[in-house]
Amino acid sequence: MKKWLVLFILLVGLAGCNQSKDTLDSLRVAEVTRSIFYAPLYVAIEKGFFKEEGLTIDLQTTWGGDKTMTALLSDGADIALVGSETSIYVYAQGADDPVINFAQLTQTDGTFLVSRTQMEEFTWEKLKGTTFLGQRKGGMPQMVGEFVLKKNGIDPHNDLKMIQNVDFANIPNAFASGTGEFVQLFEPQASMFEQQGIGYIVASFGIESGHIPYTTFMAKESTINEREQAIEKFTRAIYKGQQWVYERDASEIAKVIQPFFEETELKLIEVVIERYKNQKSFAEDPILDEQEWENLQNIMDEAGELPERVDYEKIVNTNFAKKVSE
Repeated sequence: MKKWLVLFILLVGLAGCNQSKDTLDSLRVAEVTRSIFYAPLYVAIEKGFFKEEGLTIDLQTTWGGDKTMTALLSDGADIALVGSETSIYVYAQGADDPVINFAQLTQTDGTFLVSRTQMEEFTWEKLKGTTFLGQRKGGMPQMVGEFVLKKNGIDPHNDLKMIQNVDFANIPNAFASGTGEFVQLFEPQASMFEQQGIGYIVASFGIESGHIPYTTFMAKESTINEREQAIEKFTRAIYKGQQWVYERDASEIAKVIQPFFEETELKLIEVVIERYKNQKSFAEDPILDEQEWENLQNIMDEAGELPERVDYEKIVNTNFAKKVSE
């Protein structure tokens, strides 16, 4: 066999190997925290829904809205999973390449009001005159918390003692150590406190505040324009995950996502999933609707944290979500 023919065959073979290796498109995703709240995302990964769409997902946890947005803006990530309010902050700063919300993952606040004592009949009036351990000032949980208090006739700064200077990671420990009669907590800490007899869930901030785009997938406008097919495939995989979560019971979902929460008991994961499903915190589809967007801005405005009101069409793109949901 002639040398050039052997060389040609080798080159074709190598090209074939490279092609098969590159058939899966890769997307780097930065999540703001690791949370059972994001169960449909982990289901989509574990059940192979991204692979079905020809995608590989490089998931990194960036621990905090500021760090997550920095990763996205500096091209350290292609997609960010973070609160929609961050896209408003970026837009208000006059970004040349705005951050666009294209798929919604959670549609309510994920925190709960935990009381130090059991209450068979809870009313919001019972918070008056107490010490309330709230979330960090300026964050979405704190904004929702104050919004709900006001909605229920409580002046957060006059009717009770509001503590907002405790670091997010230390809030559970502060309450467990005796600070406050009430605390605003995320899961699984809220359910864990119930199991341990440290506190008792008496209300849901998610139910009280209504539907808002609490956590969404977003990308820079340039990324969406350059990688439309990949963004559509990503959104379709998320929709599959959302459907799967609402079609299965909590025990099955917990088993699928447990690899992401190896230090959390399976039964506790089940309890948290059941609670979030019952109040429909997981979005049932990736479409971020206009009413949800307005609710978000109203809450931010009420808290004095809205830099400017941003039209829905400017930084929300529902084309992908509507297409995959048809």
